[in-house]
Amino acid sequence: MDVSQYLEIFIDESNEHLQNLSDQLMVLEKEPDNSDTINEIFRAAHSLKGMAGTMGYKRMQNLTHDMENVFSEVRNGNMSVNSELVDVLFQCLDALETYVSNIQQNQDEGTDDNEPIIKALNAFIASEGKAQQSSGQAESSSDSESATLDIDYNGIVLADFEKNAVNEALKKNLHTYKIRVTVEENCILKAARAFLVFKNLEGHCDVIKSEPSVQDIEDEKFDFDFSLVVISSESFSEITKIIKSVSEIKDAVGEEIKTPFEEEAHAEHHEEVKDEKKVDKDNKEVAVSDKKPAPAPSSKQAVAQGKTKPVGHTVRVDIEKLDVLMNLVSELIIAKNGLVSASSSENGDAPVNQTFNEQIEYLERVTTNLHESVMKVRMMPIESVVSKFPRMIRDLSKKLNKKMELYMSGEDTELDRTVIDEIGDPLMHLLRNSADHGLESAEVRKERGKHEVGSIFLDAYQDGNNVAIEVRDDGNGIDVERVRNKAIEKGTITEEQAASMSDKDIVDLLFKPSFSTAEKITDVSGRGVGLDVVKSKIETLGGDIEVKTTYGEGSTFIIRLPLTLAIIQALMVKVGDEKFAISLGSIQTIEDINVNEIKYVHAKEVIHLRGSVIPLIRLRDLLDVPGEPLEQENITVVIVSKGDKLAGLVVDSLIGQMEIVIKSLGKYININKMISGATILGDGSVALIIDANTLV
Repeated sequence: MDVSQYLEIFIDESNEHLQNLSDQLMVLEKEPDNSDTINEIFRAAHSLKGMAGTMGYKRMQNLTHDMENVFSEVRNGNMSVNSELVDVLFQCLDALETYVSNIQQNQDEGTDDNEPIIKALNAFIASEGKAQQSSGQAESSSDSESATLDIDYNGIVLADFEKNAVNEALKKNLHTYKIRVTVEENCILKAARAFLVFKNLEGHCDVIKSEPSVQDIEDEKFDFDFSLVVISSESFSEITKIIKSVSEIKDAVGEEIKTPFEEEAHAEHHEEVKDEKKVDKDNKEVAVSDKKPAPAPSSKQAVAQGKTKPVGHTVRVDIEKLDVLMNLVSELIIAKNGLVSASSSENGDAPVNQTFNEQIEYLERVTTNLHESVMKVRMMPIESVVSKFPRMIRDLSKKLNKKMELYMSGEDTELDRTVIDEIGDPLMHLLRNSADHGLESAEVRKERGKHEVGSIFLDAYQDGNNVAIEVRDDGNGIDVERVRNKAIEKGTITEEQAASMSDKDIVDLLFKPSFSTAEKITDVSGRGVGLDVVKSKIETLGGDIEVKTTYGEGSTFIIRLPLTLAIIQALMVKVGDEKFAISLGSIQTIEDINVNEIKYVHAKEVIHLRGSVIPLIRLRDLLDVPGEPLEQENITVVIVSKGDKLAGLVVDSLIGQMEIVIKSLGKYININKMISGATILGDGSVALIIDANTLV
């Protein structure tokens, strides 16, 4: 059977189950007796096992099978949950993630059997199960005694209507068989084999009774055998042959019922008592004599117990298909810009047709709405990235021997899918940085009058056209003097430079490649490859990062990212004969400045504007635009910002605001970072897009 067509679904669903397991294990560690959590974990492990078995990934299937055994013991109350068990279970999740990663890369799970982890799991079952064994044996023996009282031949008790069905079949000269089906003991997917038995019997016979029930068999709530009563026109040997044709079915034995059942007056009463006993067995709190119906579970409980499933109307779409759709939308916007350009009365004094104008306005509305819709499809909540961090902080807490808690907010804040895929690593670096460098040890925290458990916060929120993500902690803060001395020691800056640098400039040195203040290199930090990676990654996404810190109180790293990377609102400007675009998101104001107001600081041009000293950047000189600038009394300055920093871009003239499509210039053109791409204008000409962040 070729299962490659299901590979993508398998990988997506496996990742969802693994994340769910990770989240629930974190809850279970804090609330070991939470039965809803235990049931949820059991279901996720069971689903993973079934999926791996269906796809033929034996190693993954074996590991999840052993995990399921542990969860089963916990669920039955034979095993208690402690930190050591959770550690081993997290190792299992890491191993499963490795399997899924291998499958994603080369459709093969690899050759690692993870024997040490499986041995550790089985050791837990062996050690924890012994204490419960004697009492468990006593219970099981009394259960089996009561079971023999209830169970008829082949483990089946027939209700009145089922006996009537047998009697009717005998009248019509059909055969009725009682069959006990036995599954091989090393079978891992019992439920799947049982399902195939039922599937194969379709069309050959009618199954009127199964013991346990079909639902219990589906949920794998049976040992290694189950019993059936079937009505068929075919011979007993033909029916058993069909059953035995399913792999891993050990045997199928039974006999034919040839004599009709007599009607029994007490049968109904017998069934009722049996049902009550069953309720008592499944739920120890319900007494046999209690006739009141149990209250219906709340919707939340029902979901937790697997009885109902919240319906999410979502469809998984390949990102490449969305990129094609996005490209078509961008072409539509370029076409719209072309029509707008053609409709302006530059082509003589002939009046433009009013209907033509109305059509353009209509097209403009449609393209804007279409663009917004496609963007919403591309948007994903940041939750998919941050959900793995609580587990990471738990591991770091043990590794660094520090007590810490992670608090997250704004997980439903949405970002473009391409940004979501890239933002995970920078956030991970920042959190590790907070845990290792930021938070102090419990002793130091006590001396400073702080709570011994350190707090790390991850907050995401929308900020205008950007999404801001803050990583902050209540730890030590950045020791600016220490950073300054380390920078001088490493030769990053000279003592003269250090003397004239502000605290903010010194803190920015942390983002330099291979710069670290750690005294020793550990597997958590100290190699100086954290913050420079964070900065470069965020800037490639069109965002920026800034730091706020107070020594002794903590630090905050603020990342700002654009909501979308494909279509932006931009200001079109002219420099010489060339047109350039500047993203509206980075523009603060546009000023008309008299040339006499330009001052000089360190031989650089600046202007004094509303209490701020803003450096000027002359785009004509920077971009090497041909031609001489016009002599003017006033110059047009576009004030752009990056975090708290401002700069003024001097342009020749303004064209106006426009919705533009960002097109990559590709790898063939090696350009300075200050150009972030290009766009095609309505008249077909190409305008370069200026990256204000880099200029600042």
